[in-house]
Amino acid sequence: MLSFLEEDGVSPALLREVERFRETHPLEDGLQSRVPSPRFRYYGREIWEYALPALLCGKNLLLTGGKATGKNVLSENLAMVFGRPAWNVSFHVSVDAASLIGMDTFADGRVVFRPGPIYQCAKLGGFGVLDEINMARNEALAVLHSALDFRRCLDVPGYDRLPMEESTRFIATMNYGYTGTRELNEALASRFVVLQMPAISPENLDRLLSRHFPALRKKPRQQFCQLFFELQAKCEASEISTKALDLRGLLDALELMEAGVPAGAALDMGITCKTFDSYEQGLIRDVMAARISLKLSRDQLFDQ
Repeated sequence: MLSFLEEDGVSPALLREVERFRETHPLEDGLQSRVPSPRFRYYGREIWEYALPALLCGKNLLLTGGKATGKNVLSENLAMVFGRPAWNVSFHVSVDAASLIGMDTFADGRVVFRPGPIYQCAKLGGFGVLDEINMARNEALAVLHSALDFRRCLDVPGYDRLPMEESTRFIATMNYGYTGTRELNEALASRFVVLQMPAISPENLDRLLSRHFPALRKKPRQQFCQLFFELQAKCEASEISTKALDLRGLLDALELMEAGVPAGAALDMGITCKTFDSYEQGLIRDVMAARISLKLSRDQLFDQ
C-alpha cells in the first residue's frame, strides 16, 4: 500500500512518518484479520496528503461529500496504510449507547460485560469507522464525546473508565440528503477535522478501471468513463436522480460483462434499474446508447 502511495506521488516524508507510526505501534497478536485488505484503492494524491497528516496528529476525520466520492474506500485504505485493526459501525436510528460501548450479557451462569465496537477500538488501538454518522440519534452519539475530544477515554456505566490506546483513531462518513439523515450535532462535529471529498476525476477513474479490469480494451474503457461523467452531469442538472450515479454499479456491471453478460443487460442490472421510474430508466438508457453499443459482448470488450 505504501508503494502504491509512493507511485501516486504522495510526499516521501509523509510516508516515512506513517512507517514510523507503524513501528511505534506494532500490531498485537490475533488482530491481523481485523486489518482491512480493501479491494479498491483510493486515487487522489491531495486527499491522501490531507488525511495522513490529520491522523498522524491524532485527529479524528469526518469525510463528507456526495455519492460516489470514495468515502468508505478511503476509510478502509487509511486503516490498511496505518496497519491498524478496524471496527465498522453502520449507524441508523436504532443504534444506542449500549450498541456502541457494550452491554451486560448472561454467559456461563453469570452476568458479564460484552464489549461493543467502540470499546474494543479504544482498548486495542483500532480505527473506528463510523459510517453514515448523521443517521444516528444525537443522544446515542453523546457517549462518544469523551472519546473524541482531549479526554480520550470511555466511561463504561457500572464498570470503569477506559483510557483510549494512543493509536486509536475515528473516521466518520456522512452523505447529504439521504433518507433518514439529520443535521450533525455541533458538539460532535467540533470533535472532527472535516475533509470534503471531491468527485473522482476522469484520470483517476481511468486508472481505477485499468487496475481492476486489465483485460478491458482501451476504447470501451474510455467510453465507460465518459458514460459515468455524462450521468454525473445529468444528475447535477437535475435531469435524472442520483440513483444512476453509482460507481459501485458501474464496476459491478463491468464484472458482469467480463463474465459474459451483454453490455446493455449488465448496465441495466448495475445502474439503470437502481431507479424504479420507467421514464427515468428511459433517459438513462438513452445516455448509455449514445455513448456505447448496448449489444457489445465480452469478446468485443475484453482481450482474451
